[in-house]
Amino acid sequence: MARVKFQTLTEQMFYILLCLRQECCGMDILDRVPDMTGGRVSVGSGTLYNLLEQFTQEGFIRETRVEGRKRSYVLTDRGRAMLDREYARLNAQARDYRAIFGEDGL
Repeated sequence: MARVKFQTLTEQMFYILLCLRQECCGMDILDRVPDMTGGRVSVGSGTLYNLLEQFTQEGFIRETRVEGRKRSYVLTDRGRAMLDREYARLNAQARDYRAIFGEDGL
């Protein structure tokens, strides 16, 4: 069964939206995601620009500035709601894990 688009977020999607809490451009996001995750998550430029376009079309982000080829974006209320739902889903998974394995996971 195919996944409904944006019903859940990949790690890359989650961190891109998280970066856009403050206005920034694509190059900023490419730098911030690895910094934010200690290098655990990175986003390729092709993936990033494809997702920025899709997020804009879905109303999760909005374009704030265009300077030549440089475009800046910021999270919308709809995007924040998506992040909040994803955060709640991840927390529910962590609770389920702790219920099965205990607090220390052993």
